[in-house]
Amino acid sequence: MAKRDRLSGNEAIAIALRQINPDVFPAFPITPSTEIPQYFASFVANGQVDTEFIPVESEHSSMSAAIGASAAGARSLTATSSCGLAYMWEELYIAASNRLPLALALVNRALSGPININCDHSDSMGARDAGWIQMYAENNQEAYDNMVQAYRIAEHKDVRLPIMICQDGFITSHAVENMELLEDEEVKNFVGEYEPENYLLNPDCPMAVGPYSITDYYMEAKRNQAEGMKHVEKVVLEVAEEFAKLSGREYGLFEAYRLEDAEYAVVMIGSAAGTTKDAIDKLREQGEKVGLLKIRLYRPFPAEAIAKALQGVKAVAVMDRAEGYTNHGGPLGADVMAALYRARSQALAVNYIYGLGGRDVRVEDMEGIFATLKQIAADGDAGETYRYLGIRE
Repeated sequence: MAKRDRLSGNEAIAIALRQINPDVFPAFPITPSTEIPQYFASFVANGQVDTEFIPVESEHSSMSAAIGASAAGARSLTATSSCGLAYMWEELYIAASNRLPLALALVNRALSGPININCDHSDSMGARDAGWIQMYAENNQEAYDNMVQAYRIAEHKDVRLPIMICQDGFITSHAVENMELLEDEEVKNFVGEYEPENYLLNPDCPMAVGPYSITDYYMEAKRNQAEGMKHVEKVVLEVAEEFAKLSGREYGLFEAYRLEDAEYAVVMIGSAAGTTKDAIDKLREQGEKVGLLKIRLYRPFPAEAIAKALQGVKAVAVMDRAEGYTNHGGPLGADVMAALYRARSQALAVNYIYGLGGRDVRVEDMEGIFATLKQIAADGDAGETYRYLGIRE
């Protein structure tokens, strides 16, 4: 039976972790993710979990400790933001290449410089090719639900890869929303016990983790890692189907909002999708055929499914909350446009950089985007495909 509550996104993640009761949680504080280990430490102190909570001296150490625990056969995780993720850089690749299904609760925050503590996606987008599964949430409910599903995905025998559960700093992490929590026993049964096949503390099967790989073997190791990624989409959908039976909340690789007959669409990640939905509802009342494709699973990138969902669209705006510094747009724009190209889509596409450093995105801004898309379709020309939204020129 669902329990209604009013929670911030950080507290919702911490409660999901309490219900999961992981084995090891190393942590080092950084804004705006600090509340996650802070809340969880109180659960440890109160005896609500039997997790080994380890305060460490840096984010590099927190990921190192999580990797060590996972390699030893424990269910482990940590949490971070922004420069903390950047400080873990080396370890992110190690976790993925060793096929360790640990979790990271990432609260998205702009990377320095200049110093900024507010939301954009530059941290996780910088790590997009580290070999981690990446899932994003629009709101607190989705952040909680994604975390409940995380280990079922990462630990699946066909996957065995680390997973990054992302939410927007302050916008969801600190804002309080009404939401529904599952019962503790429901989460415990859904997630299940972690039963690794191979681990360092298994006396019946001596093994090494992170060995040196010469030229003869390195490429095969990376190919094996990529093979795990090939199974992620299927597993995400299977876990989501089971979660829907438990919670009544349905998830997929993405959410298609009023997209069935849309002629103009926006593709984006994260909390600004809620603002975009408000704009869509308003424009739909005026007879405009507009829609949204909100990415949930970004790595691996579900290119074929996205292209299929956008196949009837005349013009599309891909919204990046991170700059790619390619002179052509951001990382999401590159991925979506490549997907459309491979599908031989006739849709005219533009890429907007928006919301950097937490800059507000209003309903009126998104209405303006749809008006631009309508004009692009009428002109038959996308014009400048690399644009900024809400910039002071």
